[in-house]
Amino acid sequence: MDEDNKVEAAPRDTFGKGAARKIRAAGKIPAVLYGHGTDPKHLTLPGHQVALLIRKANAVLDLQIAGKSQLALVKDVQKDPVHQVIEHLDLIVVRRGEKVQVEVPVHVEGEPFAGTIADLDAKTLLLEVEATHIPETIVVSVEGLEEGTQIHAKDVELPTGATLISDADALVVNVHVPQKVDLGEEAAEAEAAEGVEAAEGAEGEETGEPAAEGESAE
Repeated sequence: MDEDNKVEAAPRDTFGKGAARKIRAAGKIPAVLYGHGTDPKHLTLPGHQVALLIRKANAVLDLQIAGKSQLALVKDVQKDPVHQVIEHLDLIVVRRGEKVQVEVPVHVEGEPFAGTIADLDAKTLLLEVEATHIPETIVVSVEGLEEGTQIHAKDVELPTGATLISDADALVVNVHVPQKVDLGEEAAEAEAAEGVEAAEGAEGEETGEPAAEGESAE
């Protein structure tokens, strides 16, 4: 475990929305630690440090609770939908060497064959990995891949020690030629051209053709 993941966690015995607001006003984050048949522990965590740590998906914190170390996987982050302030964390007890199932983000790198695009169909894959060795991302290369190429979950190279839990046949990346999208511009141009022609025709009718020489116009 990285030393930077060590977090001083203070037990708390005050609950409810009012107590949570006071905790957040003090720059801290209320959290609950669950797992392994133990009673839930209500904790207060340092806000700024934890906010930085949980920018990484599936962060594991080394909680320092009353002088004892306890590893915890960040399972759920509740944020204010408007201000994006972290309101609460749900943490799961984990142990060194223990396997956990986590959704790991898929990252596409490279450029497919000219004229094609690579659509990411599965943004995450469910893996079973060691709790202290959770990969940040799964990298899938699409460099030079041609139209019609499909990459399924079973084709993805997983990090060492990781086991795929997602459906092996789940589509992850699809390489294809993008369809031309008609935004109505062509139809609008055609209508405009027709309008111009109609206007010119109407103008010709109003002015009329000049009378032939020697004839009198009625």
